Amino acid sequence: MEKVKILLFSAALQLAASFSLQAQKTGSYIVRHDKPQQIIWGLGVEIQNDAIGSGNRGLPDVEVAVPNNLVHSERKRFYKDLMKGFRYCRLAMGLYFRGLDSTRSRIVERYPNQLKDLKEMMDESGMEGISMEYWSPAPFWKSTNSYLGGTLKQSDEAFLNAFGDALCDDIRYLQKNGIHVSMWGLQNEPTLGSVGGLALGPKSQSYSHCTYSPDLYYKAFKLIAPKIRSTIPKALIMVDSWEGNAGENAAIIRKDSALLNYVDSWVYHRIGSNSTDIRKESPKYNMNTFNKPVFQNEFEYQHPSSERLCINTAQNVMNWMTFANSPTWFWLHALKPTYNVEASGYSLGFWRPQDDNDFSHSPQIKKGHWDYNQNNFNALAGFLKYMPWNSQRFSVDEQKILDDNRIMAFKTPKGKLVLVLTNRSGAPFTFNINTGIKRSFTGYRYTPATRNLKLEKIKGAVITPTVPDLSIEFWVEN
Repeated sequence: MEKVKILLFSAALQLAASFSLQAQKTGSYIVRHDKPQQIIWGLGVEIQNDAIGSGNRGLPDVEVAVPNNLVHSERKRFYKDLMKGFRYCRLAMGLYFRGLDSTRSRIVERYPNQLKDLKEMMDESGMEGISMEYWSPAPFWKSTNSYLGGTLKQSDEAFLNAFGDALCDDIRYLQKNGIHVSMWGLQNEPTLGSVGGLALGPKSQSYSHCTYSPDLYYKAFKLIAPKIRSTIPKALIMVDSWEGNAGENAAIIRKDSALLNYVDSWVYHRIGSNSTDIRKESPKYNMNTFNKPVFQNEFEYQHPSSERLCINTAQNVMNWMTFANSPTWFWLHALKPTYNVEASGYSLGFWRPQDDNDFSHSPQIKKGHWDYNQNNFNALAGFLKYMPWNSQRFSVDEQKILDDNRIMAFKTPKGKLVLVLTNRSGAPFTFNINTGIKRSFTGYRYTPATRNLKLEKIKGAVITPTVPDLSIEFWVEN
């Protein structure tokens, strides 16, 4: 009987909304409580824990890093107001964590209390652990004897075994300093660089990078992954932080059934992508996964952010989770320095280092203080507040999938239903939603300029919130 009611309701809504849908002003939706989907672990974010030159050029010796540069009160505010809700901290090994031991073969902290600061941030914000990934291994292992450019010096078994032992030592060093490792990756964007005709401009030479041919990646991963599993048996091992299950690295690994046991996730980069593209590309994300989760762990914009991009970011989260069943999603940087030209597109906020004396930009930010980058942060703030770790997504039947009006439903670990709605259509949009439960919901609106604006309650099994243009709303079961 309940299924019949749902079908009748759906037909009625389709008829009632058919004319207005032509103008893209309303849509009809049914929450499917009978179709539970993936558990959503929580979101991740990267931290700039050491200096990089403006425009991503160079590795300066100065200590320009967060939370190190923040005064005490601003650290506390940063942990509570911006970082709270994130589950994972992406730590860029060989880039934002790049000190070296005397042999230049192991990575250690570069300035005093670097790891103490990192642990404080994670503890006080309530994060679970780091996603540990290499931009470059220590120079001892590199063909360039440098963090910049190049590839591994050798590919023989003895060398790769020794290299794997060093990577395990890096893990133990972090653990000894109280840093929990939740995820691990051999190399960020491994196929990019200057090897095998893959030169893609100055990126691989201007800051830390190491290029792997698919054959080298396979050889290294085959020898190293078992060592990593033994060292951190509960951590998730990622492949390959660029093209995931669709890339050349995955194609070779798939041929080795034993090695697939060490692949815990396929990871992509879709930097600044239109959320519509994620939906359209979803068949690729869902092919040849071998039941391993697929997600992206780096999202930012290569140009200044904007109001419309604010909504695009929220829809990226939703579309990865809705169409690729992703259990997590990562933004790039929590904070970027006020004088880094890439900061607007890259960050959730800005901080002013002690060596920035140019107050013609971001004049409201004092040295050692930070402020929000609202277009970016406001896109994620509602997920951090209303989507607790280990919430579960549920399917939603959509009368018509609209690229500018997205919907996602999940239940919190306590069983409360939450609906996320977005609108970037250029006009108000009404969501006609059969929630499947006769409860009341309270709405909370986020826009490029507004966070957590409380809306009036809506009661009934069918709710019809009208979402203004350039808005994200969270409707939470009371």
